Amino acid sequence: MNTLIVITGPTAVGKTALTIDIARRYGIPVINADSRQIYRELKIGTAAPDDEQLEAAHHYFVGNKSIGDYYNASMYEQEVLALLATLFKTSPIQLLSGGSMMYIDAVCNGIDDIPTIRPDIRQQMKRRYEEEGIEALCQDLKRLDPAHYEIVDRQNYRRVIHALEICYQTGRTYTSFRKQARKERPFRIVKIGLNRQRDILYNRINARVDNMMATGLLQEAQALYGQRHLNALNTVGYKEMFNYMDGQWTLQEAVERMKGNTRRYARKQLTWYKRDEDMTWFDADNKEEILKYIAQYE
Repeated sequence: MNTLIVITGPTAVGKTALTIDIARRYGIPVINADSRQIYRELKIGTAAPDDEQLEAAHHYFVGNKSIGDYYNASMYEQEVLALLATLFKTSPIQLLSGGSMMYIDAVCNGIDDIPTIRPDIRQQMKRRYEEEGIEALCQDLKRLDPAHYEIVDRQNYRRVIHALEICYQTGRTYTSFRKQARKERPFRIVKIGLNRQRDILYNRINARVDNMMATGLLQEAQALYGQRHLNALNTVGYKEMFNYMDGQWTLQEAVERMKGNTRRYARKQLTWYKRDEDMTWFDADNKEEILKYIAQYE
């Protein structure tokens, strides 16, 4: 039976190294499920696989788009399904790995049928954002849809606004539209969640940020500053560097904010994944147990 192995977990937990080991063991490629690593300009700030890692295992959906390209989870779903139809002809086991919750959900469950927003609702929410700011909208979302408030990126005003648009137009929560019937897939899906003790994970996050700075994140962000309005750059790492360049923070403060925001994002990822009853959890260092678990699906 064709089987898709999904490796996920919070940022910096150790997905890349394990995934490459699995890919090499089975002689298969890696289908990347990180919504920012698809952009070729965002190498350092997204911790995209480096040249050595890309040579060790072929990766799809890494650096295949430019930050100016329009792309979303629905497009990703269709492209991955088409790719899998081809890859399963060469091996009954395939591998998807990453930390973008909506991209993984899109492949495993399908995209929900979200209503198209009326122009008057869109203008109303845009006006409220301009007049009241993101914090007021976040509090409104907390009141109307507390479940989505807990997992949404509250720094991303577009996602907050979109959830509120759904609430006001339909009189229902955005969460209710994320609970539609799962789409059937012509293959088995095995989900593996990686985790670590909280203090170890946080230390890895802090070390990753320090390494990003040492390897040129500031210079990467400076080169992209003129395009900072693009949605692809509304991302932890780049936002903090842009605030430093704007004179809002010192560089040290920007780095500390980046560490804190990354830790916060990791908690949101875990909150999302912990609700998935199909996920089997492992300590990220327990490679032999993970390989043994995968072997039963060969």
